[in-house]
Amino acid sequence: MNKQQLANYIWESANKMRSTIDANEYKDFILGFIFYKFLSEKEEKWLLDRDYTKEDIQEYVNEEDIELVDAAKNNLGYFIAYKDLFSTWINMGSDFSVDHVRTALSSFNRLISENHKKVYEKIFTTLETGLSKLGENTKSQTGAVSDLIHLINRIPMESRKDYDVLGYIYEYLIEKFASNAGKKAGEFYTPHEVSLVMSQIVAYHLKDENNIKIYDPTSGSGSLLINIGEAVLKYLNDSNSIKYYAQEINSSTYNLTRMNLVMRGILPNNIVTRNADTLEEDWPYFDESDPAGTYEPLYVDAVVSNPPYSQNWNRNDKENDPRYASFGLAPASKADYAFLLHDLYHIKPNGIMTIVLPHGVLFRGGEEGEIRKNLIEKNHIDAIIGLPANIFYGTGIPTIIMVLKQKRENSDVLIIDASKEFAKEGKNNKLRACDIRKIVDTYISRRDVEKYSRKVSKEEIRENDYNLNIPRYVDSSESDESYDIYASMFGGVPEHEIDALNTYWRFFPNLKNDLFEIKNGYGKIRNEDINQIIENHKEVQEYMEKFSGQFKNFEKKLNDSLLHNQQEIQISQLEENLVKDLFNNFSQDDLVDQYTAYEIFHEKFASINGDLEIIQMEGIDAVRKVDPNMVTKKKGGKEVEFQDGWKGHILPFELVQKVLMKEDLDEIRSAESKMNEISSEYESILEELTEEDKDTISEALNEEKDAFEFKNISSTLKKLKQNNEDPNLIEVLNKVLELNKDEKELKQFILQSSKELESKTRTVIESLSIEEVNYLLQEKWINPMIEGINKLAKDKVKELEKNVTLLAKKYEDTLESIEMQIKETEKSLVEMMSELTGSESDMEGIKELQKLLGGI
Repeated sequence: MNKQQLANYIWESANKMRSTIDANEYKDFILGFIFYKFLSEKEEKWLLDRDYTKEDIQEYVNEEDIELVDAAKNNLGYFIAYKDLFSTWINMGSDFSVDHVRTALSSFNRLISENHKKVYEKIFTTLETGLSKLGENTKSQTGAVSDLIHLINRIPMESRKDYDVLGYIYEYLIEKFASNAGKKAGEFYTPHEVSLVMSQIVAYHLKDENNIKIYDPTSGSGSLLINIGEAVLKYLNDSNSIKYYAQEINSSTYNLTRMNLVMRGILPNNIVTRNADTLEEDWPYFDESDPAGTYEPLYVDAVVSNPPYSQNWNRNDKENDPRYASFGLAPASKADYAFLLHDLYHIKPNGIMTIVLPHGVLFRGGEEGEIRKNLIEKNHIDAIIGLPANIFYGTGIPTIIMVLKQKRENSDVLIIDASKEFAKEGKNNKLRACDIRKIVDTYISRRDVEKYSRKVSKEEIRENDYNLNIPRYVDSSESDESYDIYASMFGGVPEHEIDALNTYWRFFPNLKNDLFEIKNGYGKIRNEDINQIIENHKEVQEYMEKFSGQFKNFEKKLNDSLLHNQQEIQISQLEENLVKDLFNNFSQDDLVDQYTAYEIFHEKFASINGDLEIIQMEGIDAVRKVDPNMVTKKKGGKEVEFQDGWKGHILPFELVQKVLMKEDLDEIRSAESKMNEISSEYESILEELTEEDKDTISEALNEEKDAFEFKNISSTLKKLKQNNEDPNLIEVLNKVLELNKDEKELKQFILQSSKELESKTRTVIESLSIEEVNYLLQEKWINPMIEGINKLAKDKVKELEKNVTLLAKKYEDTLESIEMQIKETEKSLVEMMSELTGSESDMEGIKELQKLLGGI
């Protein structure tokens, strides 16, 4: 399994286990045990590197060996005895008890190095105190913990790549728990996509720095810090040159921050964390481990945060606080600007900060309006990015990302309205990869994009009384549908509505005239076969050919990059290089949007990424590997897993069959097609039978008389012959018998051939040559991506066909034609009324109605 599949498996299995425990509480158990496994295996690896054998670890790794304990504490920051290792729990079998966990966690806290207490001390408190919630007694608690640790044991942690897998699964589970636990969990989790926007903006700003300090004052799970660190590493060679500062008020969530940072392989000396109230207890002005040190504020290169929205805070005695003194105090009922000013205070003169806030901070008045004015006049606000509603778990309120700096060269504010571009995912909206890329690219280039972004001058903001409400500056709303009065009365399409399709006419200038005959400002469709005219037009054909041709070099780059030396590929760097090549095929004025193409690329590359990870972990032979296809079914009220055939470790059986075993596959497909034809013949035969015929052969039909009962056909035939019934019915049933015989033979052939093909496919995969491996990987990885991108040009042509057709139909029915239709209908109705009969009073009423309709 790649890390995505493994993460899915862990989540689904854990979710089944948690029974009635709230998701937000259950996360503490699974995430806590994942972290303990990580620390256990890290120590085991350290011992093996010191030439300990597994037998030595079992015999000598205990607290009695003071020298070993000290060495572990100096190198790792902690010591875990053999009896308390995660692997020991796994190997204990039925002897394992939840009490072993309690003892181990207590011992861990006691054996932390003095120099690493801030990183590890009380990190398992939430897990330790919550074990009793897993059952009513020791036995039930032991069963729950045993199931959980055996599930977690499937996560590999033996190499650097495995640590990446672990970190991915950890973050994946945090997101899953957040989305399933509602508001309570949502308070500490920033959706990964929003985190990516913020981290990529920060990373670009820091790309030329060598030693970097980053800080999150409301760190939650630590995901924002981690994403910034990973984004910055695209520009840095040394991951140890980043120092992480985190502060979090909630102790359980604070533990998540520390676990998450440690598991990403960040050195303990580069992790500085505090469990404190950010607004009440600002980062210490001195190093607490060095009381004699000088008093100095914490200044960092980047601050990133997603603080709790509009919460109450204590503003008493804060007027002279250096964080707020130059700007003003946020209102007591809304701490949003208190967090923002805190973040701004802590960045260096050349630093940057990004913060997520509710949309209201842009236009609310009072103290907030004054702070906003000061921020603008002092030139701190660099950009405002409007996000879609319902993007955060637990709240549907609109949110923004605000980017601020201490010193800026420009004085305008870039405003981006990204609120309309997202994908719907259940109750929530989600930024797609293309949405994220577009936001970041627009920010970096600071470009104006119609209905999306605009640089706004300080003068214009002053004129608007420092109101930064996004719609004041960027109108991303859809244009209202309007109707031309003349065209509605007399027909024709207004020329200005035809010109509204100028996006297409720039590429197909002659097509416009070939579609519309324009006179006196109004156009008429020359030919009703709009689709054929567009698709067969020379300009359209040439555009399609040109679009396809311009990606030939990109296809070659994909082949050269992906089909050789897969184990040496730096995946993230390669992805970015390929994206640049992709974008080089587009200009600013292309009919096809480059970000739509990027979404296809990104979606396909995610699958490639997963396959490459497997190949880099297991070698190229992983492509030739076949796995048992395990399925789960209920048996005796319990879910039981069993094997149902085979599947490719990387290559899908269907792909291999389609490419290398086409004849065998076609033979089965042909048989399946014949089976479908037989089903259709049964239906045709039944449709041709009269109700009397069906009554005669009722025993050969089901109760509804819409299907044959094949087991009864022979006996029914016999009775028909004995009773000298209609020979046609005898012929029909004989034909049904023959069809049923053919159907059974085909079913048997398909079943047998499918089994043989599966077995043959397994053999073929396991014996693939390197040339066949690369050919199949090209079919899986590259061809679908190129086909998807090429289809975009066809989609734009279809879009034009739809728009022209809608225009033609919009004014097809004029008021004059509608009036004629009404008159004709009235006339028909009057004529029909003349044929009615009734009492004298009825006929008098009908005559009056005919008068009203103009018939008399």
